Amino acid sequence: MSNGSRTNLVLTVLTVLFFGLGASFWVQLWGKTPVVHQNPLVDPAFLQTATWRKSYADLIRGKEDLSDFDCYGCHEKKSPPKLRFGADQKIVVPDEHSDVVMGHGQHGRNNNCYNCHDEQNLLQLAARDGRALKLEDSVPLCGSCHGPTYRDWEAGVHGRTSGYWDRSKGPIVRQLCVNCHNPHSPKFPGRKPAPGPIPLRQANPETAGAEPTH
Repeated sequence: MSNGSRTNLVLTVLTVLFFGLGASFWVQLWGKTPVVHQNPLVDPAFLQTATWRKSYADLIRGKEDLSDFDCYGCHEKKSPPKLRFGADQKIVVPDEHSDVVMGHGQHGRNNNCYNCHDEQNLLQLAARDGRALKLEDSVPLCGSCHGPTYRDWEAGVHGRTSGYWDRSKGPIVRQLCVNCHNPHSPKFPGRKPAPGPIPLRQANPETAGAEPTH
């Protein structure tokens, strides 16, 4: 067989093979092409870095309206508001403060406003050691009762600390207790869990949950 004949034979065989492969792909001889599912977008709420509450200090820095914190816009100075308690010994919240839900401490034991607020000066907070604190300086007040948590907060273990771990490169920022906890009802609200990772090989919905075959 001449070289020309061999070349023609090889080209013919390769052509037949390529056409055969093309036909097998066309009829999906080795199975159907898997459906590519569109991955859902992550809820932007999971990407937000802001705390769920604003502290009084945040309002001051943002030069926002502070009229809600002007206690003496309604109350008289040198005349502490009288607290009323119900038959169950729980404080009766006045209608003017209906947005306040008292739930600080187990079994309703910490239901006295003057446990934290200065009775003689409503624009101050009163720590257990007798210190008078400004409303924007509430962390020492929390720490006067919650010592271990306060120490963890100072160390950066509790709460959300951002900024630079290497202090020589820049400062760190600690969120205040009240940026995450409502002081009147500190239990942190539940949050919807973030979505899990999406595997590269997704399960077929038609066979998902089926018993494996051996």
